[in-house]
Amino acid sequence: MPFTEAQLKSLEAKLDAKHVKTRQVQDTTLTYVEGWHVIAEANRIFGYDGWDRRTLTLNCVWSGRTEKGYAAAYSAKVRIRVRAGAECVVREGWGSGEARAATTGEAHELALKAAETDATKRALATFGNPFGLALYDRALNGVRNRKALDLSVPCEKGRGPWVLRSATGHPQRSFDKAEALLTALKTAMTEAPSIELLFTLWERNVETVRALNKQRKQALARDMLDAQALVAHLKACAIALAKPSAESAPKDKRLPAKVTCSSAAPAKGSTKVDKSALTISEPKRVRSKEHLRFVARQPA
Repeated sequence: MPFTEAQLKSLEAKLDAKHVKTRQVQDTTLTYVEGWHVIAEANRIFGYDGWDRRTLTLNCVWSGRTEKGYAAAYSAKVRIRVRAGAECVVREGWGSGEARAATTGEAHELALKAAETDATKRALATFGNPFGLALYDRALNGVRNRKALDLSVPCEKGRGPWVLRSATGHPQRSFDKAEALLTALKTAMTEAPSIELLFTLWERNVETVRALNKQRKQALARDMLDAQALVAHLKACAIALAKPSAESAPKDKRLPAKVTCSSAAPAKGSTKVDKSALTISEPKRVRSKEHLRFVARQPA
């Protein structure tokens, strides 16, 4: 047997979803693994001295000046050799890369490195899921915890559609512009009828907010709503819901308190469904109202 049992077990294992990244290309969300992770996996599985890489060809496809500097594009062919006992397994892969930079040398350097990395990933992917082979399957059956991947949230380029999720977790609306989504989220937070639903709404959309804030810091979308301002708005809404309104308290103890929309009885014929008791159940969320009120009272 060329490979050891431990190596075969690692090669047959599924790719963990935490190592999968996404990027937006036009209207499609693509999944990929980063080059450093692929090389680290090769070192882990084959050993630092158990494999090597050789660049067979490296061609400059195009180079020229752009409005903001210089650009270059390269293609590369890489050969991977893995030593498995007395045998040597050889795989090859083609890749391409392009880059833009302030100088010609930097543009060429970044582009050729990207091409070599892309070719390396394609060659190593033939060994199994840990190197990204699982991502060639659209169903992602070779990815562990693939349900954790939210392919509706692009992580690159600042393009939509961006999905706003309701407090129940289901997609509610989608927006082509990130600014429109964040504005809609702010409005939904303002209209939240209870502090429990407010925090649930935030939890359902916080990953999207983090992705957009990261892009804003990288100056990919300067006109986006600042995530810090959104967090401040969340706290303001929580404080407003946590503090009882003096006007809503009854002036005469003999008179009943004013019924608000959140405390009103359900309409005739409507029944609240306990989804945790259904055949296809959903986890039942149990919240501590005292803890939520305590969090809302903390200073910004």
